Amino acid sequence: MTTPLEFRSGILTDYPEVYTPEVLRALEVLAPLNQRRRELMAARTARRKHRFEKGERIGFLDPAALIPGTSITVADARAGNFDGAVIPPDLTRQWIQGTGPATKPRSDLRSGIRNVAYALLSGADGWMFDGEDALGQVDTMSLDNHRNLKLALAQDPIFLEVAEEVAAEMNTWAQGFFGRPIITDWRAQLDFTTVLYRARGLHLDDRHIRLQDGGFSASIADLVLFAVNNHAKLRAAGHSIVYYLPKIQTAEEAALWNAMLLALEAHLGLPVGTIKVYVLVEQLEQCFQLMEIRAALSPHFVGFNTGRWDYINSVSDAMAWDRTFVNPNIDIIVMTYAYMRNYEDRVRRAMNTPDRNGRCALWQGGMEPNIPVGSEAGVAASMKRAVAGAEREQREGASGKWVAHWKMVHIVRPIWEQVGQANQLGRAFPALTYGPEDAAGLTLLEPAPRTIHGARDLLSVGLQYGNAFLRGFQAAALKPADHFGNDDVLYLMEDMATGEIRLSILWEWIHKGATLTEADPATGCAAGDPFTSALFARLLEEEYAKLRKASNRDVHDDSKDTTLPIAKAIVQTYVQSDVKAPWYIDLLNLNLGLDDLEIAEGRMARFLEAFRKDGSRITENVDF
Repeated sequence: MTTPLEFRSGILTDYPEVYTPEVLRALEVLAPLNQRRRELMAARTARRKHRFEKGERIGFLDPAALIPGTSITVADARAGNFDGAVIPPDLTRQWIQGTGPATKPRSDLRSGIRNVAYALLSGADGWMFDGEDALGQVDTMSLDNHRNLKLALAQDPIFLEVAEEVAAEMNTWAQGFFGRPIITDWRAQLDFTTVLYRARGLHLDDRHIRLQDGGFSASIADLVLFAVNNHAKLRAAGHSIVYYLPKIQTAEEAALWNAMLLALEAHLGLPVGTIKVYVLVEQLEQCFQLMEIRAALSPHFVGFNTGRWDYINSVSDAMAWDRTFVNPNIDIIVMTYAYMRNYEDRVRRAMNTPDRNGRCALWQGGMEPNIPVGSEAGVAASMKRAVAGAEREQREGASGKWVAHWKMVHIVRPIWEQVGQANQLGRAFPALTYGPEDAAGLTLLEPAPRTIHGARDLLSVGLQYGNAFLRGFQAAALKPADHFGNDDVLYLMEDMATGEIRLSILWEWIHKGATLTEADPATGCAAGDPFTSALFARLLEEEYAKLRKASNRDVHDDSKDTTLPIAKAIVQTYVQSDVKAPWYIDLLNLNLGLDDLEIAEGRMARFLEAFRKDGSRITENVDF
C-alpha cells in the first residue's frame, strides 16, 4: 500500500487539462513502482561508491545469471533468444529526428506552443519532445510542455493559428537560405512528423508531486502524463505511442522501465507492446549490457541512440578513481575518438543482432548541435562539418540521426534521402564479443591535447550553461566567451549533458593532477605543468569576469547579479569538492528559483554533507 500522492499547492487547479481525473488514477496505479525505483537508485550509488573505493572496473555480466526483473538469462539475451518488438510503420523510416521541448521558459501559451509548430513543420521524420535534458524545470515548464503537446496533437484552434504563422516564417527563412520554400501545405505537413517523448530519468524526482516519505519519480510522472493525455488521439490517427528512455545504466533498471510500461498498458487497456521505446545509450555501464537491456525491454524496444555528451560524462565519472584515466580537451572527444569509437561499434552490432524471430532493431545516430546562424563563412564551414558527420554515421550503419534545431533538418536529411533506404536494419556486422579486450576498449584513451584554451572552453560553457539552466533555458545556444562577437564561430545548441561533461572533466583534471600538453604564455604555464586547484580558481575568476562584461545577447543582464553568481558557486563547489558529486543537475535543481547566493551555498553544503555521509542525494523539490 503506497502513501497518497501530494501535489504542490494550486497545481491541480492551474493545470486541469494536464492532471485530468484519468491521469490522477494512472499516477496512483503506477505509484507503487516508485519504491523499486528508489531501491535501484540506492544500488546505483552503492556500486559507484564501491568501485571508487576499491578501484574496480565495470565488467560484463555472468552469462548464466538471470537478468533481474525478468526470466531471461544473460546468455539468452546475448544470443537474441527473446521476442523483440515489431517496428511499426511510423518508425520504419526515421532519417532525421529533431529534439527540443514543447515550450519556452515563463512564456504564455501562444508563445510557448510555437516550439511545437516549428517541430511538426520542420520536415523531420520524428521529433523528440524533451521532458529531460533540454527542458527547463523552473516554475511549471514541465507541465507547460505536456499541455502544449496535448493541444497540438488535438489540433486545438490556437495551435493551428500559430502553426500557420510559423509556417510562413519558416518559408521566409528557407527562401533566403535555400532559395526555395520548405513547406507547401502546412496543414498536411503537421501529420508528417512522428511524435516522440523523452521522459526524465530514474534518478530525478518530479517537482510538483511527492509522497509523504519523499520524492516521487519524474519518470513515472512523464510516462503517465504523455500516454494518458495523448494515446487516444495518437492511435486514432494511426500513430504509435513512443518514448525515449534516458540515463539507464543496467538491464535491471531497463526491466523496471518495462514493468512501468506494462502497468501503464494494462491500466489503459492497451495490448502489450503497444508502447514503443528507444533507449539512449549514454552510460558506460549500459554499454556492457546492451543486449541484456534490449531483452529486458523486448515487448517495447525498437532502437538505441548514440548520444555523445552524456556518454563521455559517464565514462569520466565511472573512471574517477583511476588516476591514469584523464580525458583530453572536450572538442577532441568526437565519435571517432578511442573509447567513443568502440562504444558506437558495440551499439551498431547489438542493434543488428537478430532476435529469435529474425528481427533486428534501429540505430539512431547522435546529435548535430550546429545552428546555421552566423557569418557566411562560419555557416558554410559548420554546415560542411555537419554534413560530413552525418555522411559518416550513414556509412557506419545508422538509420538516421538527431538535430538540435529545425533549421538543420533540410541540411542533413538529404544524405539519407539520396541513399533512399528506409533504414539499415539487419546490416551485417561482426557478432558482439565479451572478452577483456572488449572491456578495455570502452575506456581506451588516445594521445590528445589538454590545454589552457581547452580548460577555458570547459569553464566558460559550463558556467553559461548553469546560468541558463537556473533561468529556465535548459537548452541554450552557447559558445566560449572568447568567441563572443565573432560570427565566424557559431553558437551550438547545448543541453544538460554538456554541463555535466564539462564539470566532470574539470574535476578529473584537478583531482588526478592532469598535466598540460602545451605552454600558455598568458598564464605562464608550460607543457607538463599540472592543472592545479589554484590554476582552476584563477581561470574561473577570469572566465566569470568575461561573462559579467558580456552583452545581453550572450549573457542576460538580469542574470548577472542573480543566477550567474549562483552558477559560479555551483561550478566551484562541484569541481573543487574532494568527493565527486554524481550529477551536476542535482546542484542545479536544488537551487532552481533562487537568486540568494547565501541560501544556495547552504543548500550545496547540505547536499555534499549528506552525500559524503551515506551516498544519499537530495533530489526532491526543497521548495515544494
